[in-house]
Amino acid sequence: MTVNSTDLETLRAQLGRAPRGVVDVAARCVCGRPTVVRTAPRLPDGSPFPTLFYLSHPAAVRGCSTLEAEHLMEDFNRRLAQDSELAAAYAAAHADYLDRRAELGSPEEIAGVSAGGMPARVKCLHALLAHTLAVGRGVNPIGDLTLEVLRERELWDPARCSC
Repeated sequence: MTVNSTDLETLRAQLGRAPRGVVDVAARCVCGRPTVVRTAPRLPDGSPFPTLFYLSHPAAVRGCSTLEAEHLMEDFNRRLAQDSELAAAYAAAHADYLDRRAELGSPEEIAGVSAGGMPARVKCLHALLAHTLAVGRGVNPIGDLTLEVLRERELWDPARCSC
């Protein structure tokens, strides 16, 4: 996907600030507006930025914030500790994230750092959902689970526009 001036204006409105380091739109709402942006690993001011996939859709952000406020991460962390297959898939998601970011550069300051707490814990559902939305289901199991909970609870669904 690409990013154009309309996308950048939409992102400014979604974020409430000027977007930084946007390389392209990694996922879009069914209406065409950005949902996830792919960002450079080094921002224009030179600072390293580990978050390759950044969730921008306000309804998706609100949904993740609700789940975080309800401590869903604690449940996911327990599941990671008890389920070796889930933990292995989550570690593979971490490697996938690093590989995809390396396509844009590899700042030494963030070497081995991905997003959302990967590979050992769940810290930010926004980042993990963004990974799932950008690359598709089956890569980040916690992003996939987050999407399922958002849909089940009718907090947000990428199949319906809520812009």
